[in-house]
Amino acid sequence: MSAEVGKTPGDGPDEVSGRVWTVPNLLSMARLLGVPLFLWLVLAEADWWALGLLVFAGLSDWLDGKLARALNQTSRLGMVLDPAADRLYILATLVGLTIRDIIPLWLVILLVAREFAILPIAPIVRRLGYGGTLPVHFIGKAGTMCLLYAFPLLLLGDHDGGVATAAKVTGWSFAIWGTALYWWAAVLYWTQTGQLVRADRVAPPDPGPNGDPNPDPTPDPTPDSNPDPTPGPDPNPRSGPAPDPGPSAGEQKGAQTPR
Repeated sequence: MSAEVGKTPGDGPDEVSGRVWTVPNLLSMARLLGVPLFLWLVLAEADWWALGLLVFAGLSDWLDGKLARALNQTSRLGMVLDPAADRLYILATLVGLTIRDIIPLWLVILLVAREFAILPIAPIVRRLGYGGTLPVHFIGKAGTMCLLYAFPLLLLGDHDGGVATAAKVTGWSFAIWGTALYWWAAVLYWTQTGQLVRADRVAPPDPGPNGDPNPDPTPDPTPDSNPDPTPGPDPNPRSGPAPDPGPSAGEQKGAQTPR
């Protein structure tokens, strides 16, 4: 789900910088700082405060991407912080809601297994020279957003009343769709990784110093390095004896022109 440092396949037109103190990065840092607070609020059953923090996390997740593109502040650090904050919020929510018996264990296993399923992609892509993992796919981002919508609704659905019942039904809808999209994105990431591996295998060799992909290490022989001392045939052969050059200049001196 992330796109990390280095060149990435399918980079867009936005320039990726090495800046740290940007508006999107500050929003991502604030989301990261809220992860332990959110987990404490869930375990303390301060549900309304936890809901408010989750709403802030979801809005800031949407906003930092918009600002990064609008302000041309896409950075390598942001490409790491944004998916890291998403994963940590999902992990903290899974831990808190599982301890409180709000979500079943099978959902936790499905989501954690998906993370392990895409774990080998990073070293493979890094070995190919792309610096980290693949760019965030829209399907993966949609799955993350569904899960971030599902968890606060499931937390709200743990209470009594008609609103809580509606929240629980809606939350489970988001959770099921989010899990399906989450796994779909994993399949897409592995498909893209396979394409990169195949492209790397059929890539042409590096050209030599003169642009020749297969330079001949043996130098061409020079004209002076001919091992045969016998001169070759005359390139302009002439048949018959050489013509008489005629009288010399001294012999012509006393000659008269016929009249």
